[in-house]
Amino acid sequence: MKLLTYTLKEHYEARLGFIHNNQVIDMEDFGEISNFPLPSSMLELIDMGYELVEELNDMVADTDPAFFKEIAYEFEEITFCAPIPKPRKNIIGIGLNYTEHVAESARTLDTTGKLPQKPIIFSKPPTTVTATNTEIIKNTKLTSQLDWEVELAVVIGKKGKYVPKADAMDHVFGYTVINDISARDCRREGQWIVSKGQDTFAPMGPILVTKDEIENPHNLNLSLKVNGVEKQNANTKFLLFNINDLIEDLSTVFTLEPGDIIATGTPSGVGAGRDPQEWLYDGDVIEATVEGIGTIVNTVKEI
Repeated sequence: MKLLTYTLKEHYEARLGFIHNNQVIDMEDFGEISNFPLPSSMLELIDMGYELVEELNDMVADTDPAFFKEIAYEFEEITFCAPIPKPRKNIIGIGLNYTEHVAESARTLDTTGKLPQKPIIFSKPPTTVTATNTEIIKNTKLTSQLDWEVELAVVIGKKGKYVPKADAMDHVFGYTVINDISARDCRREGQWIVSKGQDTFAPMGPILVTKDEIENPHNLNLSLKVNGVEKQNANTKFLLFNINDLIEDLSTVFTLEPGDIIATGTPSGVGAGRDPQEWLYDGDVIEATVEGIGTIVNTVKEI
């Protein structure tokens, strides 16, 4: 399913929906016409278990198209929120997870250039999350080196500890897009959370695609443009540690729980790796795209 969190233009309450026949169908309303109680938020849906997605697909297929007219909205009528607007925990970030990005970081940042032997883990607080078509806040008192990083994000659907690689995909609920915005001059003694964790530094969306819709998450194109000019273009097949590797490793460190979000890392082409280096400024428009999911668009706002 293609799931989304949205608001109607005239209302502020976030709702859960899904895309069907190029329209947005409200999930809770669909439950009412189907006599099958359904949740109004993404986290509630994830908590109910991935098996529900299979049931929902069957229910949608069996529903008379006429019933959808009462609960359908055109895209022009809604505003996209982040799929999980308020994660329960920090987003789990993975650093230096594409070989070419390791090399470019070594040229311009204080990294060694050696390929990591284990995933490099950092985190982004829930307050970093923002939606497509919103502003990324550049606090000029904190940074003059604002950078971009398109990434495939994995959303966990099943609790797991010490998960073997072979079982890792059983714990995946779906996928979305994250732009891991980074203030390169805000790292402190090698620690990344000030660089990565400022408000609005995790644009996410536009939708959450359940895993049944993605045939192979390790063969997805991802790209990023700034003001219409392409800066990044790669494929998830070049991940140094793939999703199975990450789930196995992370679950040995801490328990993965439904609703957890893993940002799997960015390929080369970031501003810090360019010669000369490039940074984001007031009014710049960033488009981050992952094949099969969509594009998030954000504008930089300097304060």
